[in-house]
Amino acid sequence: MKNFLIVLVCIVSSVGCSQPKELEIIPVEHASFILKTPEATIFVDPAVQGNIFNAHGAPDIILLTDIHGDHLNIEVLKSLKLANAIMIAPQAVADKLPESLKKHLVVMNNGDIKDLSGISFEATLMYNLREEAKQFHTKGRGNGYVLTINDQRIYISGDTEDIPEMRNLKDIDMAFVCMNLPYTMTVDKAAEAVLDFKPKMVYPYHYRGQDGKSDIAKFKELVTSQNKTIQVKQLKWYP
Repeated sequence: MKNFLIVLVCIVSSVGCSQPKELEIIPVEHASFILKTPEATIFVDPAVQGNIFNAHGAPDIILLTDIHGDHLNIEVLKSLKLANAIMIAPQAVADKLPESLKKHLVVMNNGDIKDLSGISFEATLMYNLREEAKQFHTKGRGNGYVLTINDQRIYISGDTEDIPEMRNLKDIDMAFVCMNLPYTMTVDKAAEAVLDFKPKMVYPYHYRGQDGKSDIAKFKELVTSQNKTIQVKQLKWYP
């Protein structure tokens, strides 16, 4: 497989690189981040107020995963430079968009695959398993995504527990995996799932829960103690 030169950029410190970049990962906050590739600039769940996203130019693709406010913010979407943007979202999100945004919309539901801007997008399942949490994310409503860019497969979990569909993923080069209670899953379950599908690299994200932030150091220890070939990378997701 072709390897990316990966440049990790913290939005707060504006760290950059003077060398040519094939991929930049720019964490914004919680579920929101930016992927810059040679093919496209991708905004993932741009739900953070302010001009943070516009500081990085116009998006080619906007990925939306679910209807909750930490993933879908209509006012933020309206503030973006959308003239040439494609917005990918499940039907539940599409139903909440105003007409002014729907002209940019491509609806993808679980299992759909589309090629856009030289990138393959696959909409994957995301949902809760625990009985006490099933009301947060019902099966079939929201999307995770697998992006294929130059033979590299990038998984974005969205809000989910350690569902069989995640554990059965294949050939994932890079994964962004959520872990926060009571809304998604525990650190232990996230680690178990990652150990099952064995991405080459995993970024814990979306880890602020009802009682504070999840223990990301514990997540790394659980993963690397059992599989040292999986690289766990920590980025600055919160101020």
